Amino acid sequence: MSPLPTESIAVRGAAGNIEVLIDAPETVHGIALICHPHPLYGGANLNKVVYTLARAFRELGYVALRPNFRGVGKSEGVHDHGEGETADMLDVLAWARSRWGELPLVLGGFSFGAHVQSRIASHPASTMRPRQLVLVGMATGSAAGGARQYESPALPQDIPALIIHGEADDIVPLANVLDWARPQDLPVIVLPGADHFFHGKLHLIRTLVCRDVPSASGFQQPR
Repeated sequence: MSPLPTESIAVRGAAGNIEVLIDAPETVHGIALICHPHPLYGGANLNKVVYTLARAFRELGYVALRPNFRGVGKSEGVHDHGEGETADMLDVLAWARSRWGELPLVLGGFSFGAHVQSRIASHPASTMRPRQLVLVGMATGSAAGGARQYESPALPQDIPALIIHGEADDIVPLANVLDWARPQDLPVIVLPGADHFFHGKLHLIRTLVCRDVPSASGFQQPR
C-alpha cells in the first residue's frame, strides 16, 4: 500500500503553537515522537536523520510525529535550552494520546533532539511511558568544541535503548557518549567513519531501527 500523505498540524503548547508533521501508516499500531537537532544551528523537522527515523518507524507500524521546536518553522516561542522544549514535547504526547489512544510509544531523537528525549524518558510529568528509545548522535557533555554543554540524565533502566553514534563525530565526540553510557551499562552502536550528520550512512540508521525496534503491532498492549 502507498503511504499516506504527510499531514501538518498545530498543537498548542505553553509558548504557542507547535508545528508537527505526521507520517502515518495505513493502520496505526503505535506512536513515535521524533525530535530534531539544535534549533539555533539549523535543526528542523525536515532534517535528513529525523526523516530517516520517521520512515523507519512508519514501516514498523508507528505514526511518526516530527515536531518543530520553539522558533523553528511555524512553531512559536523562542529557544529555551531544553526546558521549554521538553514541556512542549509532553504537550505533543498528550495530544497524540487524545487522537490515537494508549498505543505503544517510542521516542527517537537526533543530537539535541536525543538529549531532549533523554529528559522526557524519565520526566515525572510524562503520562506516556516509552517502550523504546532511539538516540542518534546523542548530545551529551561538551559539544561543538566547548561551545555547548549538555547535562543528559541517565535513562530509566527498564526502557530498551538503541544508541547510534558516528565514529568520526566532530560535534559530539564519541568519547562523550561512551562516558555517558558506561556507568549505565548501555551499549552503543558505532558506525565506522560516520560524521555527526551521518553523510552516506542514513541507510544504516534505517536498517538498525527496522532490525532492532519491535514492530508496533508486536508490543503487548497495556492492561
